Amino acid sequence: MKKKLLVLGAGSDQAFMIRTAKEMGLHVIAVDQNREAPGLALADEGAVVSTRDLPALFSFTDQYRATKGAIDGVSTMGSDIPHIVAALAGRLGTPGLPVEIARLAVDKARMKQRFRDQGIPTPWFQQVEDRRSFLQIVRERGLPLVIKPVDRSGSRGVFLLTEEEGLEMYFQKALDFSFEKRVLVEEFLPGPQISTETIMYRGKGITLGFADRNYDLLPRFLPQIMENGGWIPSHLSQEQRRQVEELVERASLALGITDGVTKGDVVWTERGPSVIEMAARLSGGDFCESLVPLSSGVNYVTAVIRMAIGEDPGIEGLKASHQQAVVNRYFFAPPGRILAIEGIDEVRNLEWVHKCELWYQVGDVAPAALSHAHRLGVFVLVAPTRQEADRRAEEVYRRVRIVTGGSLVPPVNGNPIEAVRSA
Repeated sequence: MKKKLLVLGAGSDQAFMIRTAKEMGLHVIAVDQNREAPGLALADEGAVVSTRDLPALFSFTDQYRATKGAIDGVSTMGSDIPHIVAALAGRLGTPGLPVEIARLAVDKARMKQRFRDQGIPTPWFQQVEDRRSFLQIVRERGLPLVIKPVDRSGSRGVFLLTEEEGLEMYFQKALDFSFEKRVLVEEFLPGPQISTETIMYRGKGITLGFADRNYDLLPRFLPQIMENGGWIPSHLSQEQRRQVEELVERASLALGITDGVTKGDVVWTERGPSVIEMAARLSGGDFCESLVPLSSGVNYVTAVIRMAIGEDPGIEGLKASHQQAVVNRYFFAPPGRILAIEGIDEVRNLEWVHKCELWYQVGDVAPAALSHAHRLGVFVLVAPTRQEADRRAEEVYRRVRIVTGGSLVPPVNGNPIEAVRSA
């Protein structure tokens, strides 16, 4: 009889996990609050349940087990809910993180305090309770500083503050984004940033995901901090990479994660690597779905699934079969109604374009880019070298034109997408 895996979420971020689990011969049950979520059709069974409504998830799984038998594991991908996954695993009696450790991983203030206590390099930080305390920190430490909610992901409510104008407004915006109405202020450390994903097994880590983060459009979105994809391979040296991998393993253990997956955001500074923050989950977007498999042939989502159902993750089998450069980038346009989309079909036909998606169509309203959730689309491409991958990314941007209602504006800060700003 097939083992059963419960996947929390059935959106585009979880579809790859659902497909991977089915390819592994598992029976997949997916839940999502959106009855139109594409993964519900991909799974063997699906149900409309919010992945953040723990009582409803308990009720669903209790009823399922009473009528259809055991569920062998629970997992997710791209959704920052390790505490929900942990609680369900405890309910089901399947492998998973202890709930307290999982909660630590979704509270940036407590997480960074643990790093500080355990001697893990991390930017200076302080939780602030009110505007007065926040403004006092600004006076004492000066700018730049980063302000963010303690409990959100995807750049929601994250601002890089470089001038005194609007400080109270950005404090309030960060506070409004927080589920628990708590805000963190931290030091801004300049330097290249790296995304990592590490499989922890029996207290040892293997970092299979390692990519440079791209902030070429940061001047356009400031003070909002917005990433625009990334690169594999990293520009860091082998020695620098070794130091980053050693640090993210230590950070994982500092959080108490001996078995599972951790997602690190690391900055390389003059003093070496420093952990900005860490999540106890797989990335969403294209990191472990496209960038790593395309660059090396490794799909480590299989290891996460195996651990969820109580099997050996098979780390020894996660060996690169090839090496090539991979880039992912996002489409942005000024807010307004989309009047035209040009060049997208010809780009999709390029042999080196692995993926090119727009999540909006003519007639839709393009939102202001306030977080990663407001990107208009994505493309992923491959190349023999990183330099050629950069050239090809620029070519995609030249060919694709998104037009929104209003008067024509030139490309902004190196963004080659032409767009028309709303009137």
